Formats: sequence, structure tokens, C-alpha cells
Amino acid sequence: MDDDLAGGEGSIVVAEPASASRVRIPDRLIARRHRILAGLLVAPTAGWTLVFFVAPLILITVFSFASENLVTFNVSFGWTASNYGAFGGSLYLWTLLRSVGLSLGTTLGCAVLGLPLAYFITRQRPGVQRILLACVIVPFWTSFLVRTYSWVNLLQSGGPLDRLAQGLTGHRFEVLYTPTSIAIGIVYSYLPLMVLPIYVALERVNPDLYDVAADLGARPWRQFRRVVLPLARPGLIAGIIIVGVPAMGEYVIPEILGGGKTLMIGNIIVSEFLDVGNYPFGSALAVSLMTILMIMLFALRRVQPALEAR
Repeated sequence: MDDDLAGGEGSIVVAEPASASRVRIPDRLIARRHRILAGLLVAPTAGWTLVFFVAPLILITVFSFASENLVTFNVSFGWTASNYGAFGGSLYLWTLLRSVGLSLGTTLGCAVLGLPLAYFITRQRPGVQRILLACVIVPFWTSFLVRTYSWVNLLQSGGPLDRLAQGLTGHRFEVLYTPTSIAIGIVYSYLPLMVLPIYVALERVNPDLYDVAADLGARPWRQFRRVVLPLARPGLIAGIIIVGVPAMGEYVIPEILGGGKTLMIGNIIVSEFLDVGNYPFGSALAVSLMTILMIMLFALRRVQPALEAR
């Protein structure tokens, strides 16, 4: 019987399972296939970033070390750092400090206004939340230029706010073409960018935490300071980055609401490129601004874990 089963004449042949007869693909080939597919998926985004971000950044950096004859507008690449030395002039330093001050002030203003608003939205019913979020997002459906120019009509002498101030206080409200009007425009334009990340952070919080804090005797202000603020800190930090970085190099709002009287670093850079035609110095200003922003972002990134853990 054993001989028959072993394969002799009249024996029973036991066939191997179909799965055992399949050719097994090596893990190395599978990993290689996955890398190829991942590369094909990343290629369009990587190409777009390389052409429209990395290449211009390299070009601007190269131009920042060049020099230009302002009579003939001929650019010579002598690899000089004189453009960065000229950035230390009083005009540019004061403009940079004004830009930093306006950026910090408007970011703080957006945080002060956006945090209570985001908290108020999260405390509403889901249907009301959607309506309020739509109200926050709706301004983005209108052109940025139109929204900025609308503030010219509101803030101008004899405008609605001026007449309202005269009726209530007897004093005129003339802030157009001043740093105050620029700050108002930046806060108005960037406030939704502060509200949305804070809302996302608070929307994940279990509402029972607020009830527990109230049951333990915490008054509303103490609840806000000890419960809401720590939970909203990740969204608040994200909002500070989203608002602070573009506000630092803002050009359109100072140009419209500042009327050319209050310059920010973005206006100086545009003027060097379009009005003066000094591409090397404009490039040096742009690289300097990007360097300052990168230092601020890295510093905030370093302290972010400690801030979120507090």
C-alpha cells in the first residue's frame, strides 16, 4: 500500500495545490514597483514646484549677488554682497521694522478677534455652525481687490465711519492712508485664516469638558483661560503662521489703503523691480525678507512643542 502511494504502478498521484505552483514575486520587485508608482504620483507636483518655486528662488538668489548699471541697466554677475550691505540703510531698516510691527500687531489682532469667534461657533448647534462658517468664508468669494477698495469708501473723509464718529463723539475719524488703515485692512482680510484653524482645533473637543469645568466651579473666564485656550493652542499657532507670514510681505493693502504714504517692505521690493529697475537690489531685499521669515518660522517651530504642552 505504501509503495502504491509512493508512485509505483497503479499508485495514487497526489497533485500539489494550485497556490503552491504559482511563481512568487520577490519582495524587492514589489517594493520597486511601489516606488515607481509613488514617483509617478509625485512627479507632477514635484515638477510644478521645481519650475515655479525652486527655479525662481534660485534665480532671485543669483541676481541678489549681481550688480547693475542704473544708466544702461546692464546686469553684471560679479558676485558682490554690496546689495545686502545697502539693505542696512535707515530707509530700509525703518521700513522693515514697520513691516514687522504691522505684521505682529495685525496677527495679534486677528488672534484676539478670531479665538472668541471660533469658540462661539463651536458652541452652536451643527446647523448654526455651518451657517456661521459660511459667513466667515463668504468674503473670499469676492475679489480681494474689490474688498480692499471697499475700505477706501468706508474710511475716507466724509465716509460712513467718519459721519458715524462725528455723530457719536463730535470728532472726525480720518485714518485713511495711515498705518491704522493698513492694519484694519490686513485684519479684515486675514481674519478668516485665523478663525478656521482655531475652529478645527476646538471642534474636536468633547463639549462635556466645558460642563465638567463648570461643575467644578470654574467661572466662564476661568473656563476660557484654563480649558479653551490650551485646547485651542495648536490651531492658534497654525493661524499665527498663516496670517503672520503673508502679512509681513503684504503689498496690495499698503498700496491701496496706505496711498503710497506708508511703505512696507513689499512695496519697496516691488518698486525696485518695476519702478527703479534695480533687479539685483530688489532680489537682495526679497532674499533678506525670506531669510527673516524662515528664521521666525524655525524659531516658532522649535518652541511650538513647548507651547502646546503648557
